[in-house]
Amino acid sequence: MNITQIRNATQIISYAGKRFLIDPMLSPKGAWPGFPGTAHADRRNPMVDLPFGVDKIVDVDAVIVTHTHEDHWDQAAIDLIGKDKPVFVQNDSDAALLRSQGFTRVTIMTDDLTFGDIRISKTHGGQHGTDRAYAVPALAELLGEACGVVLRHPDEKTLAIVGDTVWRKAVADELQAIQPDVVVLNTGYAHVIGFGPIIMGQEDVLNVHFLLPEATIVATHMEAVNHCLLTRRALRDYVDANQISDKVAIPLDGETVHL
Repeated sequence: MNITQIRNATQIISYAGKRFLIDPMLSPKGAWPGFPGTAHADRRNPMVDLPFGVDKIVDVDAVIVTHTHEDHWDQAAIDLIGKDKPVFVQNDSDAALLRSQGFTRVTIMTDDLTFGDIRISKTHGGQHGTDRAYAVPALAELLGEACGVVLRHPDEKTLAIVGDTVWRKAVADELQAIQPDVVVLNTGYAHVIGFGPIIMGQEDVLNVHFLLPEATIVATHMEAVNHCLLTRRALRDYVDANQISDKVAIPLDGETVHL
């Protein structure tokens, strides 16, 4: 297995002979406005360029879309990914959206499906914001659902992509049950003004390490969209101070982590 960080939550994961593109955000730098009502909304997104050409990024066997917020599934991805590419999504609503966009091989992830001889499972414990945020109906609708994904194969380590969620008991319980060897965490600590974080931050990296001390954590979703407050440098300082740097990879855009 290896994981190539592209930008934000976009990664290419090579796993058991297949290449998966995760949550593609493929727009050029500054293509669309910052998310209104969030931290640093005056900054345009994406905040950085792609590390290499789109042709290389879309040369994959399948795409996994954990949810359809613009920083995980943007218009450029819709335009540039082949419409006959297998795409895995979380629910009926996202499947209907992608089919309306012309994609012909859309599959809704379940608790256990297969792609070749790779088992793909959807997780259910995540929540894309705090309970306080979800208590506001309009904000709850905007934040919506966001799943995680688990990949398994007899010849590979078990990989859990936790997705856009805050740290909560349901996430911990799922990770405890899965016992993954590798955990991809979205750790940019994105904030909605007045409601706080909608994804994990540095303390949550430590939470996952305490829960799964033997697992390798790969930190992503940083320094690419306006509302993310945690930087790679700050996270590196934090994991160094907590003496867990041997268990946490913080790849730069374009860098590959070999596992």
